[in-house]
Parts: sequence; structure tokens; C-alpha cells
Amino acid sequence: MDDKALRALGERLAYLRNLQARREEVTRSIDAQGKLTDEHATAVENAVTLAELGDVYRPYKQKRRTRATVARERGLEPLAILLFAQGSDLPDIYELAAQYINPEKEVNTAEDALAGAYDIIAELISDSADIRKKLRGLIAKNGSLVSAAAKEDDSVYQLYYDFTQPISKLQGHQILAINRGEKEEFLKVSVVIDRTQSLNVIKRMELKPGSKAEAFVTAAIEDGYDRLLFPSLEREIRRALERMPSGGLLRAR
Repeated sequence: MDDKALRALGERLAYLRNLQARREEVTRSIDAQGKLTDEHATAVENAVTLAELGDVYRPYKQKRRTRATVARERGLEPLAILLFAQGSDLPDIYELAAQYINPEKEVNTAEDALAGAYDIIAELISDSADIRKKLRGLIAKNGSLVSAAAKEDDSVYQLYYDFTQPISKLQGHQILAINRGEKEEFLKVSVVIDRTQSLNVIKRMELKPGSKAEAFVTAAIEDGYDRLLFPSLEREIRRALERMPSGGLLRAR
């Protein structure tokens, strides 16, 4: 076995050790919250990458205070769950939301209640392990890394002033150069994926056509994707490329 193969094997073994250690940490954390079920334990054990394990843990991870956190504190999670379920017997959503008016918790109108439920559903979309896994695969397959000039100055990074490359075809030297150019403020860098294609994946998974809540849930899905989910996945993919500069590794891990 040559040196390159030995290094790759060493990296893989280190990754698997880290994965197992993280599995144990996640299990302990969820158990300490009193929320560990057989289903959670199985999901933790079946996670084959750190990203998948992170998706399982995401709903139980301590977060900064969010709009959804505030809505839950105002007692609007049951409303969000009913709307997200999109049941066939769902009443008019404004009539339903009116039942959750509570001026003591600053829910003064049905519109206030719906706004809080909307924020909760958007966060549920962003935190869904199944959705994140699907979109991560979609971005790895169809997404691109795009860089553009951040200023007009000439530099050694001019090759990347107007650069687009599919993530699956990125080379290590390209990622290293783009990362350096961004750090030195010569480049603006982003991950790009067709928004409509991504949203269609989520809608096929979550929407129930014909429901009285269909339009409401559709809007919450789009907000959750734009405001929370895609920015989170973009940061995650950029970090993965920084650690392992090869687009193909996003799929392999």
C-alpha cells in the first residue's frame, strides 16, 4: 500500500472514531433531556456521516433564541402542528388560529397566531433530518461553487473573478485558491443551486395538495428554505470543502 493510500486509510479511521465518539455524545445529550426513544437511538446508530448525525441531533441542540422559540413560548406550537399536518378535517385556518388568541402572551389576533405558527413550521422545515439529507445530496450532485470579484483590484485570484464550477467537479487547488481569495477579501463566494428544484423536493415531501392550509404551509416552506435551511446548508458545505478540498468527498462522507 502506497503512502497516499495509507494517508487516506488513516483519515478514514480517524473520521470513523470521531463519528462514534460523536454518536455517544449525542445519545447522552438527548437522554439527559429525557427525550431519548428507541427511534432516536436507532437514528443515531444508523447515521453514517457526521452531517447525518448532526441532522438527528439538530432539534435537540441548544439554540439561540429564534422567532420560533418566541412563538413556542406564546403557546403556538399546537397550532403549528395542526396546520403542518394539513388534515382533511382542518377548519378555516383563521377560525382555527382564533382559538389561540391570548393577549397575555402578546397573541392579540388570529393573524398574530398564524405568524407564530408560520415561524415554527419554517424552523421545522430547516431542522428536518430527512429534508436536509435530500437537499445535501441534491446540492452535492447539482450545485455549483461560484466566485466573483469583491473589488476591482488586480490580484493573483483573477482567474476566479468570474468562476463557476459544479461542486462534484471541483479540484482541491481550486478550492484552496478560492478560500484564500475570499479570506484576503478579493473574492465573494457562494454555493448555488436551483431554488425551484430544491423547493419542489421539499414540497413533494411535505405538502398535501388540496388542504385548507396548503397555501400557508407552502409559504412557510419557502421562508424556511430561504431564511434558514439553504443558508445553513451553504455554510455546512463550505466548511466541508475547507476541511476536505474535493467536491466528490461531499458525497463519499
